Amino acid sequence: MRTKLTMYEPIKGIDVDDDYQCREKKDIESAALQISRSSLPLPDKERLVSLDVFRGLTVALMILVDDVGGILPAINHSPWDGITLADFVMPFFLFIVGVSLAFAYKNLSCRFAATKKAFIRFLKLLLLGLFLQGGFIHGLNNLTYGIDVEKIRFMGILQRIAIAYLVAALCEIWLKGHHNVSSELSMIKKYRFHWVVAFVITTIYLSLLYGLYVPDWEYQISTEDQASTLTTFLNLKVKCGVRGHTGPGCNAVGMIDRMFLGIKHLYRKPAYARTKQCSINFPNNGPLPPDAPSWCQAPFDPEGLLSSLMATVTCLVGLHYGHIIIHFKDHKKRLNQWISRSFCLLMLGLALDLFGMHLNKPLYTLSYMCVTVGASGFLLSAIYLMVDVYGYKRASLVLEWMGIHALLIYVLIACNLVFLIIHGFYWKKPINNLLHLIGIGK
Repeated sequence: MRTKLTMYEPIKGIDVDDDYQCREKKDIESAALQISRSSLPLPDKERLVSLDVFRGLTVALMILVDDVGGILPAINHSPWDGITLADFVMPFFLFIVGVSLAFAYKNLSCRFAATKKAFIRFLKLLLLGLFLQGGFIHGLNNLTYGIDVEKIRFMGILQRIAIAYLVAALCEIWLKGHHNVSSELSMIKKYRFHWVVAFVITTIYLSLLYGLYVPDWEYQISTEDQASTLTTFLNLKVKCGVRGHTGPGCNAVGMIDRMFLGIKHLYRKPAYARTKQCSINFPNNGPLPPDAPSWCQAPFDPEGLLSSLMATVTCLVGLHYGHIIIHFKDHKKRLNQWISRSFCLLMLGLALDLFGMHLNKPLYTLSYMCVTVGASGFLLSAIYLMVDVYGYKRASLVLEWMGIHALLIYVLIACNLVFLIIHGFYWKKPINNLLHLIGIGK
């Protein structure tokens, strides 16, 4: 058998160096694929249930904070600095995407084909995100639909996941080494270019966040007079002229979004409208205080361009946790590596927050990334221990099902699509519908 392998040695590199051979004859491609698979570990017989449970738990958490967050501010998104239960949802999803990618590209036969599929999935998520969060759907109390393309929101939850997914997928497809993994050091060596990418992205983010000069800027708000049905426009100016500021009005994250996306294409209900400076009902929404800053009514996208850089790093770290599953089959080794890395990340994030780099989801600061990834690692370890090690799978069947169908649940429930469909059937007047009867959408 070994002599046969040497005969195909020039073909063996099909999945690492000679991708152009993917377009050649099918018999050569098939032979090379068979040989490349023979040198890789066999796939696990069972699906990693804990990953589906983790994803399902995140979906359940997302629904909880969306529906109850307005009632309990303690679990709603933090208005600016600080972290709450709701602020863990996005990092959990990004972390899970990274872990899943390690399985998706475990046995890679053709890098060009894998790249094509990654771009297709990226575009699907991007377009779905534009449809669901771009403003096309007008909410539960409005049966109209459609959006002025001059005001469509470009970024959103699925768009951010799409960007992070694409970067992590390309790293896994093209920047994976050829070394055999027998220890933690050899695994780091195999994926060293992944860490180079993560370091470069982090450096770019920190350089722009703290190095860019933010000048004064202005925006326009409209008010409608219900008596005369007239719409008046008011221009508001935000005074900045600072560098490295991380407050709501004068940060580089918002400036880059205004510059490249346009202020009309940003999220119009930012969380900082609930800050003490902007709401007399803090930490809930409310009327503006008399001395409210001029930026209180300005659009700001919590899933903006610059902040999505650090979101991508979250996905890359999740990919590393997935590599631990792929290369280490012993439960104890997996758990030891996950817990040790999670502890270090959590301590690093808390230390950064202590020294002034505050935990901040809208900016997706480095400290926020470290703390949320550390929490993700601890939660994955706990679920893995309960479900995959001790076998308590029946207790998590519902969460497992939710995890397998996470995207469908997000579209139908979290984006209110199923409620909009139900709302579309009413008696004589739109207000006479089943949702209104049970108190949803009032």
